[in-house]
Amino acid sequence: MTVLSTMAAEVGALLRTRGETVAVSESSSGGIVSAALLSIPGASAWFMGGGVIYTHRAREILLEIDFDDHPGVRSSSEPYAELAAQAIRRRLGTVWGIAETGAAGPTGNRYGDAAGHSCIAVAGPVNQVMTLETGLADREENMWLFARQTLQFLEQALRDAG
Repeated sequence: MTVLSTMAAEVGALLRTRGETVAVSESSSGGIVSAALLSIPGASAWFMGGGVIYTHRAREILLEIDFDDHPGVRSSSEPYAELAAQAIRRRLGTVWGIAETGAAGPTGNRYGDAAGHSCIAVAGPVNQVMTLETGLADREENMWLFARQTLQFLEQALRDAG
């Protein structure tokens, strides 16, 4: 079992025990978070779905987030990660929503964030947000690190919620 599968199994066990559900919005992790969660047998009991929200069009259609309604908010930021986590939770009717948004690399994004920058938010009984800076330009490695941190962050939120 890989590290991500082990982490996903722990998240799944916590959700199953609590009788709760999760939805995922991810960007720079490219679907790795959802894939890890779906690798766990019985995931359909607690994983309701998600999306790779990689473009403005995807954000507007899948999350129904229009930045005109949120002046000053931009992608790859903590406020946007919070919006995305809340939106995916609302859209899929889950107890928990988790979102990741960032710049995998090999260069930074148009907002001035360096490669290896990711913002992660969880929405639910506990609401939390964080920023990860890996300092790495390796796109694939950053994607795996973003996914790992997202799963770890969700697991911690589940534990914090009691």
